[in-house]
Amino acid sequence: MNLPEHSQLGKASAYIDQYDASLLFPLPREAKRREIGITGSIPFLGADMWTAFELSWLNARGKPQVALAHITVPCESTHIVESKSFKLYLNSYNNTRFESADAVRERMRHDISAAIWHGGPVQTTAGVRLLMPELFDCEPVRELTGLSIDRLDVECSLYQPAPELLGAAFNEQPVTETLTSDLLKSNCLVTGQPDWGSVQISYSGPQIDQAGLLRYIVSFRNHNEFHEQCVERIYMDIMARCKPTKLMVYARYTRRGGLDINPWRSSHPQLPPANVRTARQ
Repeated sequence: MNLPEHSQLGKASAYIDQYDASLLFPLPREAKRREIGITGSIPFLGADMWTAFELSWLNARGKPQVALAHITVPCESTHIVESKSFKLYLNSYNNTRFESADAVRERMRHDISAAIWHGGPVQTTAGVRLLMPELFDCEPVRELTGLSIDRLDVECSLYQPAPELLGAAFNEQPVTETLTSDLLKSNCLVTGQPDWGSVQISYSGPQIDQAGLLRYIVSFRNHNEFHEQCVERIYMDIMARCKPTKLMVYARYTRRGGLDINPWRSSHPQLPPANVRTARQ
């Protein structure tokens, strides 16, 4: 079984510039999900939305091409792809010739889909969309919508996940609201390097105590876990402690190595949130 410590994270790596799908390093979701009480079927819908800013290949005549790639990894997949291995995989396109951008997109879709199911049958393929330079100017920058809880002047003293900080007004009328924070920070599970993020929490149900929620988000500050795992932990803690009838948790993390990762998890079917980068990304 692949483990995070077996990946290329934190290690000197040779940058291969000829296409090599074997560079992708899948990591199972199961162990981390067991930590937060998920066994069997997952209790949410969603996906991990990646943006790759450093993608290049050669066309049939050897001329370099560049593009942005938007990749969608369904949350029901059995594995994620470790991000440094994904960067190494993208670099392997650099001196490889492809007939067209469509050929690149299909090759990426095939390879990523195989990796996220890691030897098992591909039940849901990854989504891959390439954005060519003539459309770069169409990429907006926009902050997450909602009421920012960062406005609250709270005292914070816990810097490891503390779900006991969460609470809700169970004896009052339910509400529907969207709350945001730019104060999410966690660390890479392997290297301990900081991961900076913004989070959006949309829910219906007992009104969540905003001060407690802000302290809870801040409590991830020294926590070592991958982006996808942090978002699932936040989702499960809010669901357990605040008991909303509907819940969506969406985080956008700043890019590292030309990649950003933006997981979202929802209790109910809905359109994915807009994959629009924030100013910090």
